Amino acid sequence: MAESLPAQTLPRWRRAVLKVGSNLLAADGGGLTARHAQALAGFVASSHAQGRQVVLVSSGAVAAGRALLRERALPGNDLAARQALAALGQAPMIALWQSLAQRPVAQVLLTHDDLRHRRRYLNARATLRELLLLDVLPVVNENDTVAVDELKLGDNDNLAAIVAALVDADLLLIASDIDALYSADPRRDPQAVPIGHVPVLTPEVMAMAGGSGSAVGTGGMHTKLEAAIKAAAAGIPTVLFDGRNAVTAQALSDGQLHGTLFDASGNRMQARKYWLRHAPAAPGRIRVDDGAARALGGGRASLLPGGIVGTEGEFHRGDMVEIVDAAQHPIARGLCQYGVAEVRRLAGKHSREIDAVLGYSYGAEVVHRDDLVVLTEAGA
Repeated sequence: MAESLPAQTLPRWRRAVLKVGSNLLAADGGGLTARHAQALAGFVASSHAQGRQVVLVSSGAVAAGRALLRERALPGNDLAARQALAALGQAPMIALWQSLAQRPVAQVLLTHDDLRHRRRYLNARATLRELLLLDVLPVVNENDTVAVDELKLGDNDNLAAIVAALVDADLLLIASDIDALYSADPRRDPQAVPIGHVPVLTPEVMAMAGGSGSAVGTGGMHTKLEAAIKAAAAGIPTVLFDGRNAVTAQALSDGQLHGTLFDASGNRMQARKYWLRHAPAAPGRIRVDDGAARALGGGRASLLPGGIVGTEGEFHRGDMVEIVDAAQHPIARGLCQYGVAEVRRLAGKHSREIDAVLGYSYGAEVVHRDDLVVLTEAGA
């Protein structure tokens, strides 16, 4: 069906999240197959060769686990059994991607709670950022063995949108078993037509979503549209395409989309800055010297220990804190990598001394520039 949609240019991107559903990985006789994954892995490799970064969000663990136990009678759709299958199938799912990748693959298991909890959010963000710096392909999946609600919903579409915001992606790509959003379910309505461009996800657009397209996958078009809404709110456009079509995957490598493009609500930086500016702050402050204040005011610097002269109030690792200058004027706010007791010990120290002072390190920055918004810059 992809040929019924004219090619359109992909939005410019440097970092993307690619979500691959279990219906693209499941073999007809059970287990996993590289039939469709091969072309998608080729897109990832081509993107890497172009200097771009891709984070993969992959389903398929339950299908892989079920194949390993095909000789046993499984207790129907029992949740505990599905969780056991997910645990069993993680290894072959990762092995599949490693066999197709041209570089090391790392597994990252997350739940939505990991991304709602401030400390775990920062840990996940730091880990994924480091993996990308190391030229490793992160393969993210929901931790289905403990994520009860997410396992019921098959919510890797929404997880992919959350991960896209987590890693500051420029684009969310959803590989599906259908080539686009249609005006109605094309499996039931022969008059349904594909929609190439969705500027805004309105209730009318949401009403076009059908059910799950596969007995293997548990998500459907509705969860994909939910994911597009989440990504749009974070300033990230979403593309939906046919992951079964190798020609379509190759076209993505050439910057061409045969599928549906969902526009972002605004640009990614505006969305991130808005969230950082308005998220509730902890009742604590970090005071910095004049040099740090000038550096932060430029909008391109992180807050390092050396520029800190003191703290006020209480805050914990992952809290939103206010940064003030010597005259107590607020100059920035952001997510703090360290708690107040740790910041007091690090004040005035060089970043390379963090490990020696604390006995551990969460990174060289007390507040990373990606987690910081300047309050005094023009137009902010």
